[in-house]
Amino acid sequence: MITFKMVRWKNFLSTGNSWTDINLCQTKNTLIVGQNGAGKSTLLDALSYGLFGKPHRNINKPQLVNTINNKDMLVEVDFEIGQSKFRIVRGMKPQIFEIWKNGIMINQDSKALEYQKILEQNILKLNHKSFHQIVVLGSSSFIPFMQLQAQHRRSVIEDLLDINVFSKMNTLVKERLMVLKEQKKDLEYNIKLSTEKVEYQKKFINELKSLNEQNRESKRVEIDGIQSEIKDLQDDNSEHSKWLEAHTEKNQEEITKKQKKRNSIIEFTAQFKQQIRDVVKDAKFYEDNETCPTCTQDISSDLRSERLQTAKDRAQTLQKAMDDANEQSIALERDLERLNQVEQNIRERTSTIHANNSTISRLQGRISTIEDELADSPDQEKWEKAHQDLSELMTGKDSLMEVFFQNSEENSYNLVMAEMLKDTGIKTKVIKQYLPVINKLVNQYLQVLDFFVHFDLDESFNETIRSRHRDSFSYDSFSEGEKQRIDLALLFTWRMIARMKNSVSTNLLVLDETFDSSLDHDGVENLMKILYTLEDDTNTFIISHKGDILENKFERKIEFVKDRNFSKIKGLQPMKMAV
Repeated sequence: MITFKMVRWKNFLSTGNSWTDINLCQTKNTLIVGQNGAGKSTLLDALSYGLFGKPHRNINKPQLVNTINNKDMLVEVDFEIGQSKFRIVRGMKPQIFEIWKNGIMINQDSKALEYQKILEQNILKLNHKSFHQIVVLGSSSFIPFMQLQAQHRRSVIEDLLDINVFSKMNTLVKERLMVLKEQKKDLEYNIKLSTEKVEYQKKFINELKSLNEQNRESKRVEIDGIQSEIKDLQDDNSEHSKWLEAHTEKNQEEITKKQKKRNSIIEFTAQFKQQIRDVVKDAKFYEDNETCPTCTQDISSDLRSERLQTAKDRAQTLQKAMDDANEQSIALERDLERLNQVEQNIRERTSTIHANNSTISRLQGRISTIEDELADSPDQEKWEKAHQDLSELMTGKDSLMEVFFQNSEENSYNLVMAEMLKDTGIKTKVIKQYLPVINKLVNQYLQVLDFFVHFDLDESFNETIRSRHRDSFSYDSFSEGEKQRIDLALLFTWRMIARMKNSVSTNLLVLDETFDSSLDHDGVENLMKILYTLEDDTNTFIISHKGDILENKFERKIEFVKDRNFSKIKGLQPMKMAV
């Protein structure tokens, strides 16, 4: 059982730099009053923040620091579990989170989330939602059990019945199944690889075995065929070489001779052209001039005729020489074209010889490879080594298969455990045992609250509510006052179940403005009846702004007031309870 002893805070919400201390187990019941905004509900926010790092109401965490001082926000919560005394210290600006047990601080994990897990799972053994279902009933941002989603309802019930250990076990089993799945994949891969190696080794041994005399003979036949092919290529090279020997030098000499002759003709042709130009120039002079332009003497017609005739004869002679040179040039070009074709044939035959030589070299390499294979025929030592390697590979494969079967067996066990640990497994059986008790307690509290319906929760935590006339309703069918009676009945039921299980049982009960909302006069009186019948170790705090109505109904009253924008306690006032 968790026994909350003290909560204190400073620079928290509207509280200033002075500590506000509230003893949580001084009296059986305490009334907390004050005007709106005076800080009545700060108790709940401080408790929730100290234990879970978030406020009870829907307030952003940075807004929890007092806006005037804006630093040194601190909350401390003291409680006992068995013989152990705990203190939680949490604050902002600077950031603080400490868990103390019997005066010694528990080692802090590097991550605040992990440190919070230690507090919730190993010490408190309840989470934020479960805390507010068992300890708190109020307005603000509180979500009643009936308004929670199915998975959150389950979480609350599991905390109450202390069966969330099965959820943790289920998580561990799932993690183990994931590991086994990865191991199985690796094993399957390694077994496949090992099987392939065994098959390759067997194939190698078969190849060694099949390399007998027949194969050796076939390789000799292959060598003979290659040697025959080489001989054909060599004969072809010999034929080409003879032809080249007969034509190469002679053809080159003829090409050189013809080229020299062509160059001479080109040279003579150029001279003839120049001489023809000179003759034409002289003839043009005697045609165009009757007087010598140098000495101004007259040129006789006979001299002119003689000179023109001489030029004409000379031009005819030169033209004939030009024509002869052109004919010789054309004949030379035909000869050179024929010789170039022979040169092209020489190049092609030379290329063929090079290609044949390359092929001969490749074929000779193939012969060397085959001869090496023949020389490498399996001997007794190689045969024994191959069988030894095969034996080792098969042993390794058998070992892998054994591990694989162990993995499969362990996986099967874990699948069975996972099935048992699912929500529909062991937890459902435990919940089934407690559902009749839960439904019975809820209906008893509903009757005390003068709400005569039959309430029933099923295994999926869906409700069925029947009236006296057996008409079926859901939670949302009722008025706000009727809903609150159901919420109250569930709250007290959870506390009773927690006490029966001694799982998340606590001395603290806080009703936040419950009396101020939808309860009528009879509802208030009936609720008080339940509060008076609570166990002696229960410390109830009633937060209300209707202190006049609840006057003389509680042993102690705490009044919060605002003083210069800071919330503080006006004074602790003992009250005379009406008999």
